[in-house]
Amino acid sequence: MKNIEKIKLKPSSTIKEAMVAIDSGAMKIAVVVDDAMHLVGVLTDGDIRRGLLEGMDLNSSIELIMQINPMVCSVNDTKEDILSKTLGKKIYHLPILDKDKRVIGIEDIDSLLKVKERSNRVVLMVGGLGSRLRPLTNKIPKPMIKVGNRPILETIIKNFKRYGFVHIILSVNYKADIVKEYFGDGSAFGVHIEYIHESKRMGTAGALSLMKKKLHEPFFVMNGDLLTNVNFEHFLNFHLEQESIATMAVREYEYQIPFGVVNQENGEITSIVEKPKQYYYVNAGIYILHPDVLKLIPEEQFYDMPTLFADLLKMNRKPISFPVHEYWLDIGQVKQLEQARDEYFSVFEE
Repeated sequence: MKNIEKIKLKPSSTIKEAMVAIDSGAMKIAVVVDDAMHLVGVLTDGDIRRGLLEGMDLNSSIELIMQINPMVCSVNDTKEDILSKTLGKKIYHLPILDKDKRVIGIEDIDSLLKVKERSNRVVLMVGGLGSRLRPLTNKIPKPMIKVGNRPILETIIKNFKRYGFVHIILSVNYKADIVKEYFGDGSAFGVHIEYIHESKRMGTAGALSLMKKKLHEPFFVMNGDLLTNVNFEHFLNFHLEQESIATMAVREYEYQIPFGVVNQENGEITSIVEKPKQYYYVNAGIYILHPDVLKLIPEEQFYDMPTLFADLLKMNRKPISFPVHEYWLDIGQVKQLEQARDEYFSVFEE
């Protein structure tokens, strides 16, 4: 049983407050209670993502998206009782109630179960030159730069393994021997690793043409220079629930205009907004693709992910997005590398 203090919300709480609670609690769920600690509802990161995709903003009330009749368990339920309740259901946490129906904790179903090995492949693009991080990348490829006493790529693989994704394909090119020597077949890291060698630059999607025979079910594609604690199991479940052909992880990006913005109509000033902030969703460099998309990828040509998604849109195949509000950092330049090293141990387990 885990404490709910960090994930406790009121019915009047906002989506933004819920996101903070869910992230700080590291359990992907928040509980909504009244003043007497009676359960009012629960809220998951999936509820938040769906709300944002439906046009709600961060200041919207959680009452519009919370689950008001969630499954619960009693403080007297055994492990077997709890597992039997959740068997076959996509439930990861259960509020625990005392005899007076007050919330006293949260049960983490994952902690009751051994992690299940998944057959879905994970394709990691690790062949880039890392030009913006020179001279650090003069001797090693960027994914092998150490952050938190281990290579970036090792943290990525470790995080996928945490959710049962152990079948890894590394698309290598620049200084590939260093990657192969360190990871080998993956057995030392509890995973199975295969290598695909790009003989030329093929973009973030083009290299998939070299591995079509290996990909028979929905698979991940991820850039090898990202640090994130996204729940990959939840990402895959979201993709499958939506019956998506292709799902792109997206990250909210905030931009503040450094001037006062003057709104006008027919030459007349209607309002002045001082240094307003604008929000956009940007590509987070993590994808899940259905094997059918491989038919669109040209053989051994440069072809990147934005082009693939644009082509799917032209065909009305309707790719979807998966909003990421967990920790995420693209280590593209020295500034981001320094940030990653400062933050690593507060985010990831050693």
